[in-house]
Amino acid sequence: MIFIMNYLLLHDKKIKGMSKCEQCIIKQFNSLKALTKDELIRISSCKTSKTIKKGEVIFEEGEVLNGVYCVKDGICKLTKLSANGKDQIVKMVVKGDLLGQRSIVSEERSNLQATALNDMEVCFIPKSEILADLQKNPDFTFNVLKDMANDLKEADDVIVNMAQKSVRQRLAETIIYIHESFGVNPDGTLSVLLSREDFANIVGTATESAIRVLSQFKKEGLISTIGKRIKIENIEDLKRVE
Repeated sequence: MIFIMNYLLLHDKKIKGMSKCEQCIIKQFNSLKALTKDELIRISSCKTSKTIKKGEVIFEEGEVLNGVYCVKDGICKLTKLSANGKDQIVKMVVKGDLLGQRSIVSEERSNLQATALNDMEVCFIPKSEILADLQKNPDFTFNVLKDMANDLKEADDVIVNMAQKSVRQRLAETIIYIHESFGVNPDGTLSVLLSREDFANIVGTATESAIRVLSQFKKEGLISTIGKRIKIENIEDLKRVE
């Protein structure tokens, strides 16, 4: 009995230790890496760990955010509702990214909606803690600004792609991006499962057009499908799609 109690106590300490911000490896992938140990300890004492189920909305477009989300595991999509009522996927957020920092800095409502593409683990950090560190730690402020500048650069690239590249090119690049960024399953299919509507919303076209282009890619031997999942068969030719 004593052995079991000691084991459970040790196990509990390990779990708590893993959740401490100052010991979390995830912070190395975002602006939190610029915080001091004392600042991380302070944040760790007031953050909240959450499990987000696939398809669950993390926050809505137009919502007032009371903090930021640090993604410990999983992937979500950031979408913007267009004038015609369709969602445009602006970005996919992965493990190590922060959600909501732009709204906190600008003190504006969220411009995007965040939705989990698979089960996620996130840590919610209150707005007051982030603002305190922005005011006191210039290295942290600089890192946040760099992240926001990078987001703007990516947005510029998206605008150019929409204006200058065909739907075939944009869809091919999206498939390659998912393959290179998120990897594949043991059967070779893309590890991220997106609906045909999601693909359409990423490249900015109608769902019917995305389905038609994917069928063309299959006929050309560029991809194959296993159920709803996509597998790249010829990545070099896929990169040369026009």
